[in-house]
Amino acid sequence: MKNIYFLFTLFFSSILTAQISDFNSTNFTIADNIAKLNERENLNNLPILSYKLTNKLNTDVEKFRAIFYWVCDNIKADDHQNTKIKNSRKKLQNDSLAYIEWNRQFGKKALKELLKYKKTTCSGYAYLLKELCFFANIECKIINGYGRTIDENVESLDLANHSWNAVKLDNKWYLCDATWASGYSDSKSNFIKEYNNGYFLSDPNLFAKNHIPFEKKWLLLNDATQINGNIPPIVYGETFKLNINPITPDKMVVNCKEGDVVTFSFKNLNNKNYNPSLVELIREKEILYDIYNIQHNNGLTTFKYRFPKNGNFDVHLKAENYIIATYIIKVENN
Repeated sequence: MKNIYFLFTLFFSSILTAQISDFNSTNFTIADNIAKLNERENLNNLPILSYKLTNKLNTDVEKFRAIFYWVCDNIKADDHQNTKIKNSRKKLQNDSLAYIEWNRQFGKKALKELLKYKKTTCSGYAYLLKELCFFANIECKIINGYGRTIDENVESLDLANHSWNAVKLDNKWYLCDATWASGYSDSKSNFIKEYNNGYFLSDPNLFAKNHIPFEKKWLLLNDATQINGNIPPIVYGETFKLNINPITPDKMVVNCKEGDVVTFSFKNLNNKNYNPSLVELIREKEILYDIYNIQHNNGLTTFKYRFPKNGNFDVHLKAENYIIATYIIKVENN
């Protein structure tokens, strides 16, 4: 039994070693340019496509970058298909095993759709990334679970709705999301292509705020409190673009008393300092809160705000002029 425990601990520890990307100093210009030069390639022969994207690159991380960037730059998210899938997922939301099996089967169908139209949903993105990595001899897994947005899985994890990838580079696992890196859908369900590098080899602490896997080990974290009811604040694409991790409060719903002081903090993972603000939106009008005690220390920003009256407040944390986190502050009478 001790040997089994030791082997499990060794395996789990090896996963946890990749807490922070080791490739901040890597120049991906050549990989990105190769991806752009092959933008007209189709999906009829994935081994050939994978070869064209990777054969002139020396390291696995550069090869993966070329594959990831090509997928994000060439595949469109299909919002219409996604709506149909959401309806199917709702039927299976109380049966995770059935969902996993359904998702596995859907991956095959999604790839067929990709071959024709280069349009898909998150499952198709994840499946294509895994296939192209396979032909490049890079280990890549599809991770299924809950994607948190302003519309889904906000205060509780109610609907399994998302797929992303884990990739093994230099014997360490890293997380990425080609779907959300590729762009977004506007109010009319039109896909807007806009690459977001924040979802490439993301920091696990930030990634876990809106990606909750079925298997906790794929959080790549020691602490799995997000799964156990401590739902973190809502974060946005801009949060990932700026590479900012909101730290405190560590949960979305904050309970306090009238007159209490709440400390807010966030960390820029590149150690840049950003000016903070706290706002409330009332009928599309932005109300700026009078925050104080603002401090910066190597990318860590903290400040305080005293909530003077009772009520429920949706407050938005901003860095420079970008909303990076949303909280619900519930203030009770003394």
